[in-house]
Amino acid sequence: MTMKAIQQYAFGGPDVLRYEDAPVPALRAGEVLVRVHAVGLNPPDWYLRDGYKTLPPEWRPEVSFPLILGTDISGVIAAVADDVTDFSLGEAVYSMVRFPEGAAGECRAYAQYVSVPASQVARKPARLDHLHAAAAPMSLLTAWQFMIASADDVQNPLQPAPHQPVALTGKTVLINGAAGGVGHFAVQLAKWQGAQVIAVASGTHETFLRELGADRFIDYTKTAAWDVVSEIDLVIDAPGGPDAGRFLPTLRRGGALFPIFPLGFSAIDEAARRGVTVSTTQVRSSGAQLAELAGLFDRGVLQVAIDSVYPLADARQAHERAARGHIRGKIVLSVL
Repeated sequence: MTMKAIQQYAFGGPDVLRYEDAPVPALRAGEVLVRVHAVGLNPPDWYLRDGYKTLPPEWRPEVSFPLILGTDISGVIAAVADDVTDFSLGEAVYSMVRFPEGAAGECRAYAQYVSVPASQVARKPARLDHLHAAAAPMSLLTAWQFMIASADDVQNPLQPAPHQPVALTGKTVLINGAAGGVGHFAVQLAKWQGAQVIAVASGTHETFLRELGADRFIDYTKTAAWDVVSEIDLVIDAPGGPDAGRFLPTLRRGGALFPIFPLGFSAIDEAARRGVTVSTTQVRSSGAQLAELAGLFDRGVLQVAIDSVYPLADARQAHERAARGHIRGKIVLSVL
């Protein structure tokens, strides 16, 4: 039995993505088979597509071709393994599939069917259609696990100590990259927890972010945040990377900096001098957390923004859109 999927046979740019027939995945113990209705795009998709060039060579995983990208899905259960009792045929579900354990190519979401461990699946929020549900998992779980609750007690691969979220009630939180996938959820979670939120993004996103709850907006194209704010309790730097240290002067002694993408961060000594905690973690699949978050969607606490939608066959164009940057919310592939 075959399905349509986006496959690639070599690393490279968006042009390596091919829409073609592929085998429907076999169902294994502990899994459900999902008929995919929509797929959300995330940075690990293009990192894997081009061979993880941002990683040191010794960190790059071995990958087998043909490769199917993608982690985030929303769809309907088409089959259930005999040992799975929590889900039934026909239920609408969403998931972040096998991440990070499948980050070398075992997630395989850009397809009409995906097999998923039942522990990583949750019922789709009733208030969201499949496009919006597929846009949520990785970005929302990232914000949740950084800010609210870790996924499990697995050793943090990015630092020696476990990542510890900080209390947000009554605190001032600055979110850099606030209009993007992780950022726009971080704004909402911080407000839900009772924080004052300063959103940093380009000026075109000001109205959008104020509607999500931002109390103050800084247009980074006109003003450097570190020149105009101080005594911040927590900085969430969604882009992260080598430049995350520039936010250290904005933090009070005892404050915290959470770079979502930590690679290249080198200001540990400066952070120690300033009395600032720098911490990061690796987002992990969790059906239990997605079930909890579905309740927040259904109660109107959270909403998800979609930047653009492309048919599955046009995954190349979707990746080209991602490469242009300045994304508001998420890019989604429609599979049906």
